[in-house]
Amino acid sequence: MQIPNRPPVVVGVNKTAAGLAAVRLGAREAVSRGTSLFVVHAFTWNAAGDRQVASRVVEEAVTTAQRSTPGVDVRGQLVDGSPGSVLRRYSRTATILVVGARPGGSALLEVVTQAWCPVIVTHGPRPPAGRVLAAVDGSGPSVLALRFAAEMARRRGRRLDVAYATGESEGGESAGARVLDEVIAAVPDLPPLRRRLLTGTPAAALERASRRSALLVLGPRGTGGAARFGSVAYEMLRHSGCPTAFVHGRREPAARKGRENRGPATHKGGGKSEPGHSTTRALLR
Repeated sequence: MQIPNRPPVVVGVNKTAAGLAAVRLGAREAVSRGTSLFVVHAFTWNAAGDRQVASRVVEEAVTTAQRSTPGVDVRGQLVDGSPGSVLRRYSRTATILVVGARPGGSALLEVVTQAWCPVIVTHGPRPPAGRVLAAVDGSGPSVLALRFAAEMARRRGRRLDVAYATGESEGGESAGARVLDEVIAAVPDLPPLRRRLLTGTPAAALERASRRSALLVLGPRGTGGAARFGSVAYEMLRHSGCPTAFVHGRREPAARKGRENRGPATHKGGGKSEPGHSTTRALLR
């Protein structure tokens, strides 16, 4: 059942198999959340023929959503503009944004680092299988990631894994266990979960674990203090073996909180460190 005024799921669609996989995943998310699905194709055209091609991309995406998830309330729209700027604008009023990975695409990195809501990136056409895997490192963003992963596990009826990559440093396992304890304690009412200490460098360990997961969830910035995107998140954006959710707090400045952000109109149609205590507490308030 659709709930009125609930923020929509937005999918940025292109002509790739990963783009259609994003549409199918977005349709399932929209139905499970009781909201609408907005399928958006951003395009800049100079000729009528280009517009017809772009229209067919949207029509195919809408049909794919309806066939894969009967009953989904799906709306498609062509929007003139660059994919990065268009999807950032839509993310202001979305509950989640789903996009297909496009190797080498600068727009994908722009969307994942600057969106105003969690972003799920699909990497291929295979249906997700396995557990929901939350990757944590003790940072504030990883606490938000665990909260989002727990929500996704409940909604999908999947089991939840919480993982920390120990690296190769001496005492890595004991330090990793402490990180897991702290992050798990920071998120109340978690479903039953399995703790995992992954060996090897974080990026390589998570890539291996992702191949057997339904969804990987992580914060885009880690304990190293990266302003926008950490090195591990960047590697998962490129090489994850399953759909990957990048979760961060909203970027809206405090002075603007409470102001309404209105999205575009749509139409019916076709190196690790110890946990960051102060950051974690601030993000949980």
